[in-house]
Amino acid sequence: MAVSNANRVSPKAPVKQILSKISKHIGHETREGPPSDVPKGHFAVYVGDNRSRYVVPISYLSSHEFQMLLRSAEEEFGFNQHTGLTIPCQEEAFQSVISMLNWLEN
Repeated sequence: MAVSNANRVSPKAPVKQILSKISKHIGHETREGPPSDVPKGHFAVYVGDNRSRYVVPISYLSSHEFQMLLRSAEEEFGFNQHTGLTIPCQEEAFQSVISMLNWLEN
């Protein structure tokens, strides 16, 4: 799937620019608003071949590791995804990143 340059963020883009590109998609899987099972301060992403759904804290967006995942999502799909924010990596790799971020936050 081709992605237009208008939807791309440079690899050196500051976090604010990345967040502004995805902010309208965070927690909004339908046009009616965020799903009822996504608590405030969290957002849903889809990962892996089976598009497993994960609800993660917004605080993860500031981590370098999560930003790398977002950049790979942008490169592969752009940020105008209409089926939820999809992270193109294996589910086990995503779980590893999430586990590390959980550990660092606690």
